[in-house]
Parts: sequence; C-alpha cells; structure tokens
Amino acid sequence: MLKIENVNAFYGAVQALHDVSLHVEDGEIIAIIGSNGAGKSTLMKAIMGLVKPRSGAVTFRDEAINGKVTSSIVRRGIVYIPEGREVFANMTVLENLEMGAYSKPYSSKELKEHLEEMYTLYPRLHERRSQKAGSLSGGEQQMLAIARGLMSDPALLMCDEPSLGLAPVIVDEMFDTIVLVNKRRKIPILVVEQNAYMALTISSRCYVLENGEIKSHGASKKLMDSPDIKKAYLGG
Repeated sequence: MLKIENVNAFYGAVQALHDVSLHVEDGEIIAIIGSNGAGKSTLMKAIMGLVKPRSGAVTFRDEAINGKVTSSIVRRGIVYIPEGREVFANMTVLENLEMGAYSKPYSSKELKEHLEEMYTLYPRLHERRSQKAGSLSGGEQQMLAIARGLMSDPALLMCDEPSLGLAPVIVDEMFDTIVLVNKRRKIPILVVEQNAYMALTISSRCYVLENGEIKSHGASKKLMDSPDIKKAYLGG
C-alpha cells in the first residue's frame, strides 16, 4: 500500500530525516513512536508532499508520489489528520464534514449516507452539527478532524498525535474509534503518537524514530516487551 525507502529530508541545512524506510500493508494499523523532535511529523509531511524529500522514494499503490503536490496525493486516497486537529473553527460541524467530501463527486444521496455514517461513529457530532467547530472541546474537535478525513473515503488514513492534549478517558475513546474504523472499513492506518503504550496496544507493527532515524521496528507486542522500549517509552 505505502512504501518509504531511504527518505532524507531537511529544513534548510538541518537534516530532519536520515534514510528512513518503512511500509504499510492493506488493513494494518502501523504506529510510529518517538520523543518530541524525533521527526515523526516531518515524516508524515514528507509523505503528503508538505516537506519535499531531498532523496529517497515514497510509493503509494506502486506509484511514486514524492515530488507530487499535496492535492494530487489526497486525490490518490491518502488522508492526513494533522497534529492539533486544525478544524475550520468558524464553520459548523456539518460544514467541516462537507468540506471533507469536497474532492469527491458524491451525489446528494451518497453525501447524506456518509454524513449518517459519521454521526453513527461519533453521535456527539450529530448533536453539535450546527455548532461552530471552534467552540467544541478538544476531544470533539479530534472526532471532527477524523470524521472529516473519513468523509473522503480514504484508502490510507494517517493520524498525527491524535491523543495530544486530551483527557485520558477521551484518549481511550479516540483509540477505540481508530481500531473500529480500521476493522469496519478495512482502512490501513498510520498513527504517529507520543503515547507509546496506546500506540503499541492498537497497532500490529511499530517503528521507533529517534533523531530522524528508525532505531528499531517489529511486531508491537514484541516491542512492548523490549527492556529498551519499556525504559525509554513505557516508564518501565
């Protein structure tokens, strides 16, 4: 589905990614964990064309996408839920969801069906459908950001720090929903997350990113039992 090979990316003269390679297969939930400044968000942005890799390859469904503009990458089916949610604050919940479907030629019936699916997934969005998105709580904004992304019927969903700034009970709910979306829609999901325990719990495989380099990767259950991972990320 998605393959990244030896990607190097820079901000000016500062190298943010060093020969990063990973892959995502159909139906998987893949986690990327690491501390602040490890390069996790940069990697997501490199996939989306928001940061241009200086070298290396990004391939989606056997097609090279590095060098393509972000709108073209989105049309190919990759949806990115950015860190900080970035909802359209002055638009209503309904208008935000409709914006998520902007790139799709849905009929009125299809649009309504997609909206109903999102309201079933997140009943609170239905309750607040006429409310300005900027007035929602952090958890509700995260729900809206994910639902808005799902409105375009993605082939791959990428979530950048979905638990950031949320209360623990909302974090559990958020990750439960990510697992539900993966199972119900069979969408592969790439999750960047500082909450290493939750990331390892919901994913099948995980990559550990440190200082822009992949330091280790493997089955999430195996990594969770690793003394090094426990010490560095799980407080063990």
